[in-house]
Amino acid sequence: MNKHDKVAIRLALILNKLNSTQKLDVEELAQEFGVTKRTIQRDLNQRLDFLPLKKENNLYSLEEYYLGKLNVQDISNFATICGIKELFPTLDTTFLSRVLDESVNQAYLIKGQNYEDISSKTVEFEMLQDSILQQKIVVFRYNEKQREIRPYRLVNIKGIWYLVGIEAKELKTFSFKKIIDLKLQNATFEKQEDIEQIIVDGQTLWFSQKKIEVVLKVNAKVAYSFKRRTILPYQKIVKELHNHDLLIETQVSFEEEILKLVRYWIPNVEIISPNSLKKKLYNELLEYVKA
Repeated sequence: MNKHDKVAIRLALILNKLNSTQKLDVEELAQEFGVTKRTIQRDLNQRLDFLPLKKENNLYSLEEYYLGKLNVQDISNFATICGIKELFPTLDTTFLSRVLDESVNQAYLIKGQNYEDISSKTVEFEMLQDSILQQKIVVFRYNEKQREIRPYRLVNIKGIWYLVGIEAKELKTFSFKKIIDLKLQNATFEKQEDIEQIIVDGQTLWFSQKKIEVVLKVNAKVAYSFKRRTILPYQKIVKELHNHDLLIETQVSFEEEILKLVRYWIPNVEIISPNSLKKKLYNELLEYVKA
């Protein structure tokens, strides 16, 4: 389990303790979580500073008016923002407690998740947050081009932050760290519910109002990988053939989205339809062989 995930789980559990009217002692928390008192003080005074905490006789607790206001969904949302929700099967207190127990968390080793450092762009991040909540148009430079965007969501995918919004009636995705000279405009816009739903339902960073239906055949040699987890966006196994090959349906927003996945799995994944996409990949491979 990497450092980021341990911090996130610790914060989620502290949040749950506070919400259940407990009064927290810094030294006891430090012993419970196996960290220094300074780390716990940073948790309470910086990482959880959005909460109305009070300190009496060296014990931290929530102000009375705020007790019980956080429900399970609030804590779940907090965990999602921290990036830990999908790592574990459940986020109840018992499970979190077990994960934090040093004798138990040795059973976990989480690899492959690197978190983008955006600390140098905190101001811009908060500006975008405000623009989304207030439904204000923003302008910025991106890839050497001036943009005017109706911002809908800041989306984190595999540790990387993206802004999703409408540019000239088209839904687009922008890497947050590449946004330059961000400015909020006074002009506002009305959000469209169907666009919101596309973003919420989206399973990749490729967002579009149109979807391409694709059918693939997966060789039996790698079929287990596709059965074990969702590799393709909107993946649906429609049939297992007599030789244990799989027919899989998927939906993508852009051709390149599926082509790059198929290239990775060649020769064990084949495009069945649409035929135009199959031909495009075939021609690409011919050019590659000729080169």
